[in-house]
Amino acid sequence: MTPVVEVRGLRVRFGEVEAVAGVDLKAYPGYSTALLGRNGAGKSTTMRVLAGVVPPTDGDVRVKGIDVRREPLAIKRRVGYCPDVGGLVPRATPWEHLQLAARLRRIPDWEPRARELLERFELGDVAHRVTSGFSHGMGRRLSVVLAALHEPDVLLLDEPFDGVDPIGVEATLDVIADARARGACILVSTHLRELAVEACSSVTVLRGGSRVATLTARDMAGEEGARAYRALLD
Repeated sequence: MTPVVEVRGLRVRFGEVEAVAGVDLKAYPGYSTALLGRNGAGKSTTMRVLAGVVPPTDGDVRVKGIDVRREPLAIKRRVGYCPDVGGLVPRATPWEHLQLAARLRRIPDWEPRARELLERFELGDVAHRVTSGFSHGMGRRLSVVLAALHEPDVLLLDEPFDGVDPIGVEATLDVIADARARGACILVSTHLRELAVEACSSVTVLRGGSRVATLTARDMAGEEGARAYRALLD
């Protein structure tokens, strides 16, 4: 099977700080891959590179065969990206966010799917309320909705479970399952091992900006998985 996402020797530096120090990764259509690790492991920076937001300092990164370094705008057109922080306009409502996303992406007949997603994430009642008053968890849920609206071939969810209640977690897991069913490639970054195992087919563990292992979700499950994960982080 041809990988949709292929990363070889990715390095990202911000001045003297090396946030990503050598990551190799492959992700495939119809599968979900977790980037798992502690805070500062390089998960979010890797996701930002894949989304075309941050350029790689070194290495080869391709999404659907497109070179991220050379064509970041083409990457942004093809992915759905939920960033780890930010991305929302405080004075805009969820519906206005969705309306803008639909116009920018030229999505026809977007309203029914927008309403369905808002209801699934229990945001229907606040669809016309500005997001400045939203809790962190509500903002996370809306970010997932915006990433999933256009049913992208590549779905990038960066810390989608952070501060989210059980209803939001279940809705996010449903979005991931739906995307897998239609053959999309999904990457999920998280520091929560149990949810990484539940959401994904395989798990890539990052530590100190480098990849230390890639295992199946089954290998990372239960007490045995917890012990293996602790060993990889030590």
